[in-house]
Amino acid sequence: MHTRLAALAVAAASALVLTGCSTAPGDEAGAGDAGGALQVVASTNIYGQLAAEIGGDRIEVTSLIDSAEKDPHGYEATARDRLAVQKADLVIENGGGYDSFMQELIDGSDAVVITAAEFSHDFPDAVVEDHADHDEHAEGEHAEGEHAADEHSADEHAEGEHAEEHEGHSHIEGFNEHVWFDVHTVSHVVEQIAADLTEIDPAGKAEYAASAEKLAAELEGIEGELHTLHEKLEGTPVFITEPLPGALAAAAGLDDVAPEGFASAVEEGNEVAPATLLESLSLVEGGKVSAVLANAQTGGGETSRIEDAAKAADIPIVTFHELLEADQSYAEWMRAAISDLAAALGG
Repeated sequence: MHTRLAALAVAAASALVLTGCSTAPGDEAGAGDAGGALQVVASTNIYGQLAAEIGGDRIEVTSLIDSAEKDPHGYEATARDRLAVQKADLVIENGGGYDSFMQELIDGSDAVVITAAEFSHDFPDAVVEDHADHDEHAEGEHAEGEHAADEHSADEHAEGEHAEEHEGHSHIEGFNEHVWFDVHTVSHVVEQIAADLTEIDPAGKAEYAASAEKLAAELEGIEGELHTLHEKLEGTPVFITEPLPGALAAAAGLDDVAPEGFASAVEEGNEVAPATLLESLSLVEGGKVSAVLANAQTGGGETSRIEDAAKAADIPIVTFHELLEADQSYAEWMRAAISDLAAALGG
């Protein structure tokens, strides 16, 4: 009987190894060498693709939202999502109110958590402190890293910035949560993904470093393209219907002349004030903007009216997506967006 129980115990242990259980962070053997890939969960395929490019075969990535049919703002996590996060070694969220469903999933998880929004130069410091319990890096590498000591000081943060609830998601007033359109922010996220994967799986250090370095060079090249575009298009007036491409437009030197309140109302699913809508239509119909920049995945009656006015005035409309297409890398996706922008504005 004892012999049989011992044999069963050995078989069970072998099965655990074969199912890919990762080793604890810091294990010198490296989780990637323990018989299974590291488990990485990302809120969207933007961050999932970045992780996959850095981790390669040493990691297995699950992107909870990988379809343009799903709206992260109103997404409701499933039991499968919860299980994936509970089993994860590393979790990557956007933060800033964009994918607030992740907070409940992260609670109780032992995974290392990366919050991309916290690398943005204008992310409110007070919010970073509030999220410290959810982010192991809030007072570590993040707080002392480049994003905290960036050329933009905390004094630039608007007073009274706070989180508000809109359509089931927590929005931080005054902060554009679509930080993946800021290539500089993404560069910091790439560095942190490589650093955290290395900490969890030291044996993969060389692979993670090489992949991250290659990706960083691509992102640096994209920043160079934006710098060139900025020199050509600086001050060009555009109408942004929803905040999504705001960071990209700013990097390209464009001047968003949409009346205050239009984009935020569209994003939050509210009606645009009549006076604001009339002012907006006047700008477009009067040919006072060089292009209309819109979110291909969201909109409403007011957005449609702006786009119709732009078509009537022969003003180009450039649409942007929130997620990657299948088999598309972040670098490819961003270059395509920049190319569309340049083509529309003659950059």
